Amino acid sequence: MRRTLAVGDHVEWNSEAGRVRGTIKKTITSEIKFKGYTVRASKEEPQYLIKSEKTDHLAMHKGSALKKLRKAVAHASSKRAKRG
Repeated sequence: MRRTLAVGDHVEWNSEAGRVRGTIKKTITSEIKFKGYTVRASKEEPQYLIKSEKTDHLAMHKGSALKKLRKAVAHASSKRAKRG
């Protein structure tokens, strides 16, 4: 079953620093350059531009690397970040 991701979805992915959460800002469906790398995206296998919740860092990932979060989970994590 293919997972559907869209702009505005809250997602989580694994990075060198651990698990990161963010929001999808754009769906990429054609080849582009991003931070000096060639991103080979297509309509069949899109990639996603994501903004980290904590650092505002922009990242590009395939859908298979992302875990879609329920809104309540994403909202709770941002509340914790504001308190700490």
